[in-house]
Amino acid sequence: MNVGLGLPISDPASLLSWAAAADTGPFSTLGLLDRLVYDNPEPLVALAAVAGATSRVRVQTEVLLAPLREPALLAKQAATLDRVSGGRFALGLGVGGRPDDHVVTNVDLRTRGRRLDEQMGVMKRIWSGAPYSDEAGPIGPAPTREGGPEVLFGGFRPAALRRVARWGDGFLAAAPPAWAGELFRTVETAWDEAGRTGRPRIVAQVNAALGSDAVVEDARRAALGYYAFTGRPGFGADGMLTEPGEIRDTIARFADLGADEVMLYCWARDPHQVDRFADVIG
Repeated sequence: MNVGLGLPISDPASLLSWAAAADTGPFSTLGLLDRLVYDNPEPLVALAAVAGATSRVRVQTEVLLAPLREPALLAKQAATLDRVSGGRFALGLGVGGRPDDHVVTNVDLRTRGRRLDEQMGVMKRIWSGAPYSDEAGPIGPAPTREGGPEVLFGGFRPAALRRVARWGDGFLAAAPPAWAGELFRTVETAWDEAGRTGRPRIVAQVNAALGSDAVVEDARRAALGYYAFTGRPGFGADGMLTEPGEIRDTIARFADLGADEVMLYCWARDPHQVDRFADVIG
């Protein structure tokens, strides 16, 4: 089972220290979430720096809110990050749901799923090396992998789960084991029905923090602030894993469900989180 770390968003200047420490440990991937109207680093810019500060660990958006972005530029940015990282980049995509993010980009919240499907058609064409249109030629650079970087989709609704088989390489599930298994099976069924070969890569994500009461409380406050828009007190914080045994058991449960990787999303600013998680999974 591969285990990755979701990097904290509260201090962009600390990301390179976290990345360097994680690159020497047992972690498979470093992930970074996306928001626009929020105090967080822009993930593609930040992950480019993270990729430059590491040599082994993969970097991944989880998830980038694609409908907020123009597809030709996003395709170029993703291909560039894929190339400069030596193929270590995975593009995790989702539609988002915060009204303010859509207001400032003048994107209709009601059509974000349809827009993402249209964007994928454009980006796949660009990554193939074909001309953009009759009026414009190809957009480089060519990605490391033929057809483009690995694309994962996050989400819970049926359309989002079907999108994995239509456009993607795998599924990113921010759900606990109790109901992640049903999502995994739905994605796999859609994959088979679409005639795809092999199987989708399944990545699970859980919130976690290890350390003193103050460290855990810091993580809970950060998660509560990020998920405040839901109107559900405790969302994102109530299920946070805070004990080594909980983390090991959850990783084992996801492995039994067929996950290929578990991302431990870390909300605490404490830099010793990297070593504590490494001790747990090592």
